Amino acid sequence: MDITIPTQTLAGETPPAHQLEASFDIVARQDKTETDVMALRSDVDDVKARVDRIGRAATRPPLEGAPDSAEVKGFVDGYLRNGRETEIKSISGAVPADGGYAVPREIDAMIARELAEISPIRSIAQVVQTGTAGYRKLIATGGTASGWVSETAGRPETDTPSFAEIAPPTGELYANPAASQAMLDDAAFDLESWLASEIAMEFARAEGAAFVGGSGFDQPEGFLSAPVSTLDDGARAFGSLQYVGSGDAVGFGPDPDAKLIDLVHTMKAGHRQGASFVMNSATLAEVRKLKTADGAFLWQPGLVEGQPDRLLGYPVIEAEDMPDIAADAFPIAFGNFRHGYLIAERSATQILRDPFTNKPFVHFYATKRVGGQVLDSAAIKLLRIEA
Repeated sequence: MDITIPTQTLAGETPPAHQLEASFDIVARQDKTETDVMALRSDVDDVKARVDRIGRAATRPPLEGAPDSAEVKGFVDGYLRNGRETEIKSISGAVPADGGYAVPREIDAMIARELAEISPIRSIAQVVQTGTAGYRKLIATGGTASGWVSETAGRPETDTPSFAEIAPPTGELYANPAASQAMLDDAAFDLESWLASEIAMEFARAEGAAFVGGSGFDQPEGFLSAPVSTLDDGARAFGSLQYVGSGDAVGFGPDPDAKLIDLVHTMKAGHRQGASFVMNSATLAEVRKLKTADGAFLWQPGLVEGQPDRLLGYPVIEAEDMPDIAADAFPIAFGNFRHGYLIAERSATQILRDPFTNKPFVHFYATKRVGGQVLDSAAIKLLRIEA
């Protein structure tokens, strides 16, 4: 409504003061009413947007295998989606002192499950969770602390046992997946599952190389980086692996089945229970062609879905980071990795949200301390390509 303020009367005189004041008061009330209406509309739009987000969030599938706890919701919706740190501090007590926030246990367990599924060595090795970056373990290397006596006989002194300390070299394992802001704004986007899958995939790729051939400097020491020898168990230095020559400078030789059988039986019977072959797909393709003297294939396909293929009755694990068949290479490992290789990791995965480096994408910089080393060198044997 337009308000016209009379400036003159019919006789050309200025209107009285009370008429001017009334006119200005009407204009002020009208402006205030329009401001209140605009504020009310803004509040209504904000409430409607909140209701829509809640409705979309209700359709988002919950975290697999874990309750939709307040900690998970606060971490995902508060920090990962919107970058708010208040929910994280109040719910989990985490602080970014180490470069990011520790993810809730449910998401960390989800990452661990996927890692075990796609990381070949982790799936068969011994994995220990630690609360610190370092881990140490004593291994008995000789002597005995036991003996047999009758019920009333004296107890003679036993030999003094010898020990060696295992301290797996560790390094900072990191992944840096990215998502667009539009993906994060979509409440139907299953952020936690996507993030766990991306982190696990990157971690598994880096782990696979380190657990096989890692140098031990700022990363795990792979079992192929350990010293090697042809000496039997008990005659080798602690920590060195025994290997068997293939009998051919460039391949498996004329009797590959005999060499593989020798490889299996260099290991003590106690370790052979639960042992498996480890090789990459190129080596496996050659192994699948090998036959015994009577024409039978050494390789046997798994008879049940989900069961691994077998070689000489033992499971075959494909690890693409194992070397190809070449002179002086170790393309095949046979061992009980649950006894032979130790993976030590700090249980908490930490994530730092980075929306600035690569706008409009939001990066999630995930880190984890992981170490690895040969635990029992008698539990892993190698086949070397040599004459």
